[in-house]
Amino acid sequence: MATIYTHRDSNVRKTYLLFTGFFIFVIAIGWTFSQIYGNPGILFFAVIFSVFMSFFSYWFSDKIVLGMAHARPIGMKDNPELYRIVENLSITAGLPMPRLYLIEDPAPNAFATGRDEKHAVVAVTMGLLARLNKTELEGVIAHDLGHIGNKDMLLQTVVVILVGFISLLSDIFMRSQIFGGRDNDRGGNGALFLIGIALAILAPISATLIQLAISRKREFLADASGALLTRYPEGLASALEKISHDTTPLRYAKHTTAHLWFDDPYDKPGEKMSWFHKLFLTHPPVEERIRTLREMNR
Repeated sequence: MATIYTHRDSNVRKTYLLFTGFFIFVIAIGWTFSQIYGNPGILFFAVIFSVFMSFFSYWFSDKIVLGMAHARPIGMKDNPELYRIVENLSITAGLPMPRLYLIEDPAPNAFATGRDEKHAVVAVTMGLLARLNKTELEGVIAHDLGHIGNKDMLLQTVVVILVGFISLLSDIFMRSQIFGGRDNDRGGNGALFLIGIALAILAPISATLIQLAISRKREFLADASGALLTRYPEGLASALEKISHDTTPLRYAKHTTAHLWFDDPYDKPGEKMSWFHKLFLTHPPVEERIRTLREMNR
């Protein structure tokens, strides 16, 4: 446990720090907009709504994600081999057995979700079960258990909340300017108005880049944790290679949940990417992930 999940405590600290930063940032944005419009109710609304979104996302994020993926629960009688693989790896990792879900999609992929280890879920597509051999499937499952053991899911959920809420505030502010208009000089708040415009434009972009950067880092850590769990990095590397070359489109892919999947559902095989394009990837380049895993064998 200590060897495989060395980042779990730091992830908990990062999550609480992110929560704190999130509320401070929301209060700052709410105060700025309340000054621009001369309405203190905006600040109270921002705080109350952020608290509501945080609690709602924490308790129901897994159900929302599973519903978006059209996943259905399965047990041992539905797929004994998959169940035993997950059960054995969970015991080895010292984790509770997660609930298993199947997604009737021909594209090979998988994801883990849930608010903590006791409420974790691993969902796999039919395409994944059809295309991977046992060692490759073990590698993918171990990767998802790595996300669970490293407590990545809660951290990613908090980041999604932050990005979504900031984008919502930005949209409300910009629409109010387009359709409502205002007197920029009223109350001498012209400078605040310009700050509000800057926040509305730059904040969602910055928040999205932070979300993607965190997601990419967690993928590398989950790969390493999965390889240590199976003690066979080549199984995970081979699975990545096989899945990344599969051109079957993921039917239930959504941009809001793309970072949760084992492989980026929007990444095109063989496509050359510029450094700017890489900034907006939810996952590290597959070639880098495979190379890192195979270097673990040396």
